[in-house]
Amino acid sequence: MSLAIHPVSPRDPRAIALLTESHALMNALFPPEENHFLDIDALCCESITLFGAEECGELLGCAALARRDGYGEVKSMFVAPEARGIGVARRLLDRLERTAREEGFPLLRLETGDRLAAAVSLYEREGYRRRAAFGSYPESASSLFYEKPVENPVRA
Repeated sequence: MSLAIHPVSPRDPRAIALLTESHALMNALFPPEENHFLDIDALCCESITLFGAEECGELLGCAALARRDGYGEVKSMFVAPEARGIGVARRLLDRLERTAREEGFPLLRLETGDRLAAAVSLYEREGYRRRAAFGSYPESASSLFYEKPVENPVRA
């Protein structure tokens, strides 16, 4: 697979299509007060970078790195249904981790939904550990919170 992971504008029509599909899924699965996705305008914030997974001009997935005070946050992780199961989400997550590490963040945090079994499986398989709510997130029945250290190991 010749998948390229690179920054993409949240206003790119391909990104808008993916994000619209992601938001529709979240709205179908969770009540409005338990949805914490970022809209297109929020993703255009200077402190957020949206990455796209592209192959042959087609955007197969996206994920954003939001820079917070003392940590990075994984946001807007979504893979098109036809591209699931081939490693797109793992590659996007790897890119977010590498970028966070390069920018000096000691860890990544994220919030996901309890009905997103594939996402939960990915995060746990990639070393993310459950934690309490963080930032401005309220505790809720459907939210799961994770974090993972990403800083460079100290070399002797």
